[in-house]
Amino acid sequence: MQFFIWFKPALRWLFLFGVVGFCLPALAAHSLPLAPDISIAGQALQLDAAERKWIREHPQVIVASLQYPLYLFKDEHGQWAGLNNDILNRISLMTGLQFVHEETFSNAQILGLLESGKADMSTTLAVNDERKAFLDFSHAFGGSGWVFVVRAGESSLGSLDQLSGMVLALPDRHALETSIGHDYPNIHLRSVKTYAEARALVESGEADVTIQNETGAHLYPLGQLKVGSRVEGKWEDDRLAIRKDQPQLLSILNKALEIFTAAELRAMRQKWVGGIAPATPVSPWQRVSRWVCWGAALAMVFGLISLLWNRRLKVQVQRRLNAEQALNDQLVFQHALLNAIPNPVFVRDLNARLIMCNKSYEEHLSTRFDQVRGRRLTEVDVLPKEMAEQLHTEFMEQLSTQKTRFFNRQLTFKTGVLNVYYWTVPFYSAEGQLRGLLGGWIDMTDRKPFEC
Repeated sequence: MQFFIWFKPALRWLFLFGVVGFCLPALAAHSLPLAPDISIAGQALQLDAAERKWIREHPQVIVASLQYPLYLFKDEHGQWAGLNNDILNRISLMTGLQFVHEETFSNAQILGLLESGKADMSTTLAVNDERKAFLDFSHAFGGSGWVFVVRAGESSLGSLDQLSGMVLALPDRHALETSIGHDYPNIHLRSVKTYAEARALVESGEADVTIQNETGAHLYPLGQLKVGSRVEGKWEDDRLAIRKDQPQLLSILNKALEIFTAAELRAMRQKWVGGIAPATPVSPWQRVSRWVCWGAALAMVFGLISLLWNRRLKVQVQRRLNAEQALNDQLVFQHALLNAIPNPVFVRDLNARLIMCNKSYEEHLSTRFDQVRGRRLTEVDVLPKEMAEQLHTEFMEQLSTQKTRFFNRQLTFKTGVLNVYYWTVPFYSAEGQLRGLLGGWIDMTDRKPFEC
């Protein structure tokens, strides 16, 4: 307990240092305020006459929108939010276009609206050859990889070659569906409506694996699933998909995206997807190095505690040595002071045993202190037996009554009789407990006749 009492401040400091040292920095990205004009970062949006005319004739742009958390979704108030929605809002401020969301519930439904001309564009479609036939794609404003999602108890997959003979569940008209079906004919493709259905099939065992956007894969509770490694050679750029019969809209969107600086796009992405940590396989060396780092950190902490403990011990030992030296100096002074008193002085405990005396006491009793220390008068041969028993009886009575005594009397020694002024007083501890008797006498033989 003393250890924790002594080192409580140090341990608090170590705890704070450890928390500061091992915690990750907070990620906080704020959207940049924009004035309602057609410039951003000091650059003006330069549109030609045909593009300005198109905006006047088509003030509203229908966006086929599928809820895709963090990129495009409805908040608790039913308003569209997310990274892609922020991009559209920025472009709206620069161009005056109004983007109206037409909610859909699958990629196939998005593609159907675009093919039929009921929607002008979408923000969540990846590029593939099938879609290039009737869609144009804007400049990229980010991207992420594709990852395998498998059951938690199974080994992770590293490439599409390992899926030979397996069932791969994908949403209908998935961006990778055509290329995988062409390049990997031994993979059994199973089409579903949504990613949620694909994950459910994998979880139930009806499918072996599904492939999902890296950011989206980490948003859902894993349950019985786990996010594996990235699909090698497959990358999904974040682009806006526009119908081919809208070349002016494509040009307007590309010019608007060109004005965004890298820092602005990075801040916008950080706001929405910056806190999503991709699943990176941990190598054996990383595991070992992690344990080595933790071990080294613990060793440093215990080493520091040990150094502090040793320093504390040294301080305590030095203080005790100093206190002992001061006590010894005080005892030496007390003995010198006691021996300087010419009259006999003695100290006895609660059992009338001798605790201390001066040189004069030794000389009057013709003895040495080490011969009578801790003994009663009745136990040593320094006084006549009757005198020793009488004084011992008086000591014990005085200890019981705790009264002081000052009187003239005769003391009989082996060398003769002395007329003395005799005194004994009880003494107490700092707590008020009786500790013994302090006494002595003054030789009055040569001063005046003694009357008994």
